[in-house]
Amino acid sequence: MNQPSLLIMAAGMGSRYGGLKQIDALGPHGETMLDYAVYDAMQAGFAKIVFVIRKDIEAPFREKIVSRFAGKLPIELAFQELEMLPKGFEVPEGRVKPWGTAHAIYCAKSAINEPFAAINADDYYGPEAFQAMADFLKNTTSPEEFAMIGYQVGNTLSDHGSVSRGLCLQDRGGFLRGAEEHYNIRRENGKICFEQPDGRKGELTDGDLCSMNFWGFQPSLFDHLENTFSDFLRERGQEMKSEFVIPNEVNKMISAGTARVKVLRSDAQWFGVTYKADRPTVVARLRALGEKEVYTMPLWN
Repeated sequence: MNQPSLLIMAAGMGSRYGGLKQIDALGPHGETMLDYAVYDAMQAGFAKIVFVIRKDIEAPFREKIVSRFAGKLPIELAFQELEMLPKGFEVPEGRVKPWGTAHAIYCAKSAINEPFAAINADDYYGPEAFQAMADFLKNTTSPEEFAMIGYQVGNTLSDHGSVSRGLCLQDRGGFLRGAEEHYNIRRENGKICFEQPDGRKGELTDGDLCSMNFWGFQPSLFDHLENTFSDFLRERGQEMKSEFVIPNEVNKMISAGTARVKVLRSDAQWFGVTYKADRPTVVARLRALGEKEVYTMPLWN
């Protein structure tokens, strides 16, 4: 049986939030969102945690995050820097924006040789999602078998601004046909509305499934990213805000027949700290989880 690892993408700049969300104390006893992710991963049977961070936050990250998990399970750090590019490429002058989620995973290629899940650092996914993903990865042997947790879009919205979500298109067997990005999703007059960059508008239902960047991969993904990141840089590397993102790369692999992605449905209430105004709601929800004894408080005894 495979012993999967968990890769946590924690290098984001937090521009909308206004600070380092990764180390913000949100739980009743100072827990961060990372604490809950690591705790749920441990309970589900993940054997190692790989944090992808920026080099400039290494010191506070080690002090406030990594130190919490000493002796609990193996921890590795990988660094996502603009300069981490394939041979022959350079960062264009003036570029400050990170290259995106697929680049974050690409930067961890030397730390992972086993099946792994990948998540955002600032999202709460729920213990059931970690257990479902761990079970999938432990029992999957094919290098082409991937997975994603599909959340109901109505359970993923912010009360303080619009969000973007990748809506899941599935076949009858529950495998992903593709993830179509929808933008400016918000509730208006009791409806869930979206507006695409080209001006196209529409509505979604609460039960539509979307991706919250909780993926399950095989190490074969790294070979794909090695090749397509070079293609991306040739085509869009001179753009100041272009992003090499994991949903696009998964879509490419599905289209090419080099990956099948099982959609693992979750009915959990996702929440996160996209905006600073989300913070009080997140604090209240984490406190409620402790009061309902979903977690023993403090989380780390």
